[in-house]
Amino acid sequence: MKLSRYEQETIVNYNAGEQTAALYTRDKAVMRKLDTLVADFPDTYKLTGQDEVSKTYSFPKSHVSYRKPRAVSTEQRERARKMMIAKNKAKEN
Repeated sequence: MKLSRYEQETIVNYNAGEQTAALYTRDKAVMRKLDTLVADFPDTYKLTGQDEVSKTYSFPKSHVSYRKPRAVSTEQRERARKMMIAKNKAKEN
């Protein structure tokens, strides 16, 4: 079944009273990432349900992360730009 981009949702649900988070997704890219985690870390990540278009996973809520945006200085941006130019030139040769 083909889902629209809008329908390819991911929902993370947890509460203060439990140590486990539940993640429901209809996004194939998220499913691939979580399936890899389930295979690599079966004691931590679990596939708890699935149907034709979605999967539900559980894992410790301590694995849910909030990060502040990365601040990149003008100097770092320029260095990265130069590295990409050099890498692209190397590929051409």
